[in-house]
Amino acid sequence: MARVRVHEPEIRTPGRTVSDAALDLAHRLPRLVLEARRVSATLAHGIHGRRRAGPGESFWQFRPFSPGEPASRVDWRRSARDDRLYVREREWEAAHSVFAWIDRSASMAYSSDLAQCPKIERALVLGFALADAFVEAGERVGLMGLLPPRASRRIVETFAEAIAADRAGMEADLPPETPLRAQDEALLVSDFLTPIETLAPRIESLSSRGARGHLLMIADPVEETFPFAGQAVLEDVEGGGRLRVGDAAAWGAGYRARLDAHRGALADLARRRGWTLTLHRTDRPASEAALRVLTLVGAARAGIATAGAA
Repeated sequence: MARVRVHEPEIRTPGRTVSDAALDLAHRLPRLVLEARRVSATLAHGIHGRRRAGPGESFWQFRPFSPGEPASRVDWRRSARDDRLYVREREWEAAHSVFAWIDRSASMAYSSDLAQCPKIERALVLGFALADAFVEAGERVGLMGLLPPRASRRIVETFAEAIAADRAGMEADLPPETPLRAQDEALLVSDFLTPIETLAPRIESLSSRGARGHLLMIADPVEETFPFAGQAVLEDVEGGGRLRVGDAAAWGAGYRARLDAHRGALADLARRRGWTLTLHRTDRPASEAALRVLTLVGAARAGIATAGAA
């Protein structure tokens, strides 16, 4: 998919200059940290065990007592109900390692009059808030290519500091190659406008060892509808190319069809890899997307099938 800025022909500000200025996040990060903390405070997120026996506090299941086991393991109350002996097993509640990536490439700077904020700001708020929620649940969270997983109460501030210092990450529209294990999880926050033939190999690589993942797609409402008519100029904010369109309304029909096809391919890719996909528009509250992602994370860990993007 092409990354474009749409404007009337008389606007002549170079897209790259505008995007570079918008992506200078240092002065905005303190405000975004506070917003992320506010969103995180609205989330109720408990420990999600791995549905296997082991050390933990949560009851998982009763199983028949096996000859040779210590008699101290017998649950006498449950065993008294029939003529068999039972052992109470608890669910293994080991910390997960969640690896987050937040897209900060030029296309993420876009914001229309219908949006509450630029896509990059919403992506950072959601990435920070979800990281905080995972840590509150006793899990470890890291930033791909920047920070190893950790369970720090200052995870939001730590993420913000690492991102502020990482200028190279502003050019990347793909998550870095990261060796994820089967028990790890990936959280990718992006507009995912990268062509599917480029994006698919990276997601397949991240999930090659069985790691689960969650795609959080950020979209501006104008990108969804392309509500333009008459003449317009489409500007590639990353490559600098420009395309003048004589009839934007007619051109928009083809644009929307391509966008639907791209998202359909992304949803199919996520489904084949056992990942989840959430679509979030920047004219909606951030808490909606955060709650949905956490719901999908819990369902995926419990082995419950989920619906497509919403």
